[in-house]
Amino acid sequence: MRAGPPLAETVLVLPYGRQSIDDEDIAAVITALRAPLLTCGPLVGRFEAALAALVGAPYATACSSGTAALHLAYAALGIGEGDEIITTPITFSATAAAAYYVGATVRIADTDPRTGNLDPASVEALITSRTRAIVPVHLAGQPAELARLTALARAHGLRLIEDACHALGATSGGVPIGGGDSDAVVYSFHPVKHVTTGEGGAVVVRNADIKRRLDRLRQHGIERDPERMQARPEGPWAYEVQELGWNYRLPDLACALGLSQLTRLPAFVARRRALAARYRAALAATFGASAYGDTLEAPLAAPVEIAGRESAYHLFAIAADWAHFGTTRARTVAALAEAGIGTQVHYIPLLQHPLHAARCPGELARPRPGADRYYARTLSLPMFPAMHDADVDRVVAALHRALVRTTEGPTQ
Repeated sequence: MRAGPPLAETVLVLPYGRQSIDDEDIAAVITALRAPLLTCGPLVGRFEAALAALVGAPYATACSSGTAALHLAYAALGIGEGDEIITTPITFSATAAAAYYVGATVRIADTDPRTGNLDPASVEALITSRTRAIVPVHLAGQPAELARLTALARAHGLRLIEDACHALGATSGGVPIGGGDSDAVVYSFHPVKHVTTGEGGAVVVRNADIKRRLDRLRQHGIERDPERMQARPEGPWAYEVQELGWNYRLPDLACALGLSQLTRLPAFVARRRALAARYRAALAATFGASAYGDTLEAPLAAPVEIAGRESAYHLFAIAADWAHFGTTRARTVAALAEAGIGTQVHYIPLLQHPLHAARCPGELARPRPGADRYYARTLSLPMFPAMHDADVDRVVAALHRALVRTTEGPTQ
């Protein structure tokens, strides 16, 4: 049987995101493969300690995905049947779905139309006696308004759980996302994220008891500490299943890759920021002041940058007035694909999905003008550290062709 073509020959598109794996990453995984334990070994604790130190948190619990991390965070913080969380409509399904896993109801607020991040004023209007947590999402790596959301949560006795799956390496007020006062901060290590473990996630917390519960829930609800067991252990083999948990472990193989990747996080984030700066300059030079700007009224805009909040640029999501250019987002996506450039839309609002519409029927009628405006205009362009400056120029040139051709003549 003939081998297939090399991978480089089969991947023809510049994707919107991609992992960056080097020889040191590969060597770390090979070393882990030769170790006695492929899972439940020492690399898990080492990865957790390295992540916690990097973001400035006391504790981290690694797990099998960002979704698992959200589920664990909700469960460990005691959110359950009859409770409500409040989150954003502009997020991946898991932010809400993980709340359904623990029996909670999801209230859906509005967003800042510039960033797609949770609007604190719209959150406050939804707080009821059943509300237990506010769950902001740092969309695209841009930190949400943490100061206002933290104050709101504390004033009402609520948990604040940050969905930071896009935001490893971002800062707010000079503090790394994960190093603040929130009850839990959740990360994802999917291949398109800032660092990857293949698949994986983590929860960072500041409370030792919550850390212990996260670890227990991650492994079937098992307790092995004799001081915390309900019955006197018969011997060193003894353990108790004390509550319903899950198999959300992250194996040592994945943690070996994660440890290697974490050493390069500063370089990864710096490169993303440099690419974002080049995008801004290229967009301004190519489209000109009549089409490109940094306000909501601009026909074309780059992601907004806000004083005191430093984005980790998981995504570079432009905002475009498609009608101004005489086209649609779908046509633009198709034209870029024809040029070998991959794009994505982050995200289809939650309530446009049948699952969430059915789960949250009381949320359907309320207007969300900020989220509607953000979604209507957004498009994520390629953004990953291995991109070259020339790739940015190529993307912007192709975007210009896709947008201006319809203003200069009929679209075919």
